[in-house]
Amino acid sequence: MSEPLSLDPRVVGVILAMAAVTFVTKAGGLWLLSRVEVSDRLEAGISVLPGAIVIAILGPELASGGPAEWAAAGLTLLVVWRTESILLALIAGVVGVVAFRAV
Repeated sequence: MSEPLSLDPRVVGVILAMAAVTFVTKAGGLWLLSRVEVSDRLEAGISVLPGAIVIAILGPELASGGPAEWAAAGLTLLVVWRTESILLALIAGVVGVVAFRAV
């Protein structure tokens, strides 16, 4: 029989602190934007920011990746092209890279 799962209080504390910082960052950003007049140019920049962050994180991984990563990137592009859903494309990419690495 397996031993019951125990949680290290430091790990729980770090997770809770990260959640609090994420919340404060998002709430602070929304509060700040509600007090600033947002120009069309700034709004356009903010709207593409999530995609830019994803590319900044995944770009180096893809550049140094092998066939599995490139195949998953191709699958991701195919899914986003056919469905126009970024969420489905990201899910397909994650599942794809796991599956291609297993082959």
